[in-house]
Amino acid sequence: MPVLQGDVGERARELLREISRSLEMTIYAGAINRDHVHMLLGIPPHLSVSKAVQYLKGKRSHRMLSEFPALRKRYWGQHLWGRGYWVATSGNVTDEVWKKYIEDQKPEVSDDHFKVV
Repeated sequence: MPVLQGDVGERARELLREISRSLEMTIYAGAINRDHVHMLLGIPPHLSVSKAVQYLKGKRSHRMLSEFPALRKRYWGQHLWGRGYWVATSGNVTDEVWKKYIEDQKPEVSDDHFKVV
């Protein structure tokens, strides 16, 4: 069932940007689809990938559940996000290839406006 659409999707994008800035991460590209997020990130060396994902998913989940009563009701006693995530380093391909990949993940009818920073 789609979650990240409309106001919820817009707020998710704002929170991702806010959390990334606070942790000195750089968002090079991103796409918010109705049920998942793709991001090309630069993470500072003092922050592990797992910790970065924990902050992005955990803080965002907590804030969104507190701001959107419908989400809190729907996901009461459950997690807003799935436990897993997929990560790859960009060392084997150029950042342009990753940006293109992320752009290609957007739905045909865009509902996210998550642009390259």
